[in-house]
Amino acid sequence: MTALRALESFERTGNVSQTGLEMGVSQSAVSRQLRLLEEYLDMALFIRDKRSIKLAPAARDYCTQVRGALEQIGTASLRLKANPAGGQLNIAILPAFGVRWLAPKLPDFVANHPEVTVNLSTRLRPFDFAAEPFHGAIHFGQCDWPDVAYQELMREYVVPVASPDLAKTLKGSALKDLLSLPILHLETRPNAWETWAQTTGDELECPTGMLFDQFASIIQAAIHGMGAALLPTYLIGTELKDGRLVALWPESRTSIGAYYFVWPKDEPSYQPRDLFVTWLAKIREDAGPKDMDR
Repeated sequence: MTALRALESFERTGNVSQTGLEMGVSQSAVSRQLRLLEEYLDMALFIRDKRSIKLAPAARDYCTQVRGALEQIGTASLRLKANPAGGQLNIAILPAFGVRWLAPKLPDFVANHPEVTVNLSTRLRPFDFAAEPFHGAIHFGQCDWPDVAYQELMREYVVPVASPDLAKTLKGSALKDLLSLPILHLETRPNAWETWAQTTGDELECPTGMLFDQFASIIQAAIHGMGAALLPTYLIGTELKDGRLVALWPESRTSIGAYYFVWPKDEPSYQPRDLFVTWLAKIREDAGPKDMDR
């Protein structure tokens, strides 16, 4: 581990002296660790001459992987220190849903289960649970994530919106008039406009327009008149109420998907996750379908 840390530091700094300062050891100790690593791997990792030492090109990819492994070990150690009694629950969340829906409710879970430490990390797309250190994740869409168990949390309802000034430029109230405006898209929902159009009884080809990777940025773009955006009603209640955004279509209960909590289907039971799933079910039951859809 010491030799790997020395390699990672040297790749960043390119300097044995700086690596020694970071690790709190002498230059000779660093050089010794780097040579030990070469002996262990039975290959040259460095190009040496009388005045300098450089990382060999083939060693750079190795160092990138080493850095990722060291970061994972560091994160695991931090989580262990945060809850030495155990009970870690690592959840991958969608940022907008995590901030607006999950975060306000989490204090109740923490208060009822202080033995569980909940760790949240952002993931925008489905991933392989076998390759990522998560016990569960928030998923939006349909039940199309393979090999996972599902618990529905909330249906999402959407409405096309724009700034008041842009809305005034509409020539009529038909779908073709709406689509004459600049259209904004979310990268993780490439077919959202087509899916929404189908729920209104229309068909359309994917309209071209600007791409955004998160709701926070697409909402701001719509507010500043950059185009029409198809947005979840639970995210823009304040903006609609204060007039920064206006709906471009008659209000309806149009849903293009739901939010789910998912976890590996064939994984053994894990108490912190079981407690969380039970808590989510109670939250939904106590709130009722209408409140859970907001």
